Amino acid sequence: MALALAEVVANLRAELTEAMRAGKDEELRFELGPVELELTVGIEKEAKPGAKVKFWVLEVGAETTFGSTSTQRIKLVLDPRHAAEPGRRPMISGTEVPGER
Repeated sequence: MALALAEVVANLRAELTEAMRAGKDEELRFELGPVELELTVGIEKEAKPGAKVKFWVLEVGAETTFGSTSTQRIKLVLDPRHAAEPGRRPMISGTEVPGER
């Protein structure tokens, strides 16, 4: 199963936003630092003129081929900022979830 790279980043954003909401009134809070993602992506470009390149995030343990698409490992370093306070890193907290690292 492959997901669009934009979908992965959007889901990460939603999870971090939820963690911020959950920790809003907690006594112990954490400043959110850079978020590093290391992903195996399939890169696909259609053969027609003006076609865009698409990046697909591959499932962990997936084969290294994705049809006729080439695969690469990429590392993204994201530095999250809240739109209302771009000079400050967001604070995040909440109850530990089983299996969370």
